[in-house]
Amino acid sequence: MTAAPWFRKGGSIALGTLLVSGCATPAASVGDPTGTTAPLPVAGELQGQGMVLQKEAEPPQLCLGSIAESYPPQCSGPALANWDWSKVDDEETASGYTWGSYAVAGTWDGVHFTQTKDPVPLSLYDPPGPTRPKLWEESAGPGSEVQLELIRAEIYSSHESSILGSWTANGYLILNVFYDDGALQNEMDARYGPKLVLVESALRPVSG
Repeated sequence: MTAAPWFRKGGSIALGTLLVSGCATPAASVGDPTGTTAPLPVAGELQGQGMVLQKEAEPPQLCLGSIAESYPPQCSGPALANWDWSKVDDEETASGYTWGSYAVAGTWDGVHFTQTKDPVPLSLYDPPGPTRPKLWEESAGPGSEVQLELIRAEIYSSHESSILGSWTANGYLILNVFYDDGALQNEMDARYGPKLVLVESALRPVSG
């Protein structure tokens, strides 16, 4: 397994809070971007929740998108540096693969995610602050399904490689991206109007 592409189409399941869940019934997620807008380095520590997957004799990967329904599971993501399986719990091993789901803090240089703090198994992870309902769960958005699909196609034509996946739900188009400091959300608001395209970051700044 290679470190790229980071995303897969079809035969996938949602992991943690990274893909849509709850009350909304999303349309099929779109993934496997192949465009030219690559993720950029980010200053400071970030934290994400995802699956760490390693094939024997290959570096581990931090999967922030969807996970294929197989055993062992299959996913892809950026190479994860500083990872040590002997220092974590809740991992599984089968058929030459080792994997587990964790909250991982680290730094991102545009290619590698380097772990900087001890990871926490997601089974034990307590996210900081209260969990609030998503906007698409609270109220209906202004978009029609036809309109949102046209917008999605347009966005993918210029931002494919920065998108982990996307779906429509309750009148909104949701983009799941590696990281957004607010610039992409501002761009979407300017292009399509506020609260039509919602940008969700898989990685967020470490708090505290």
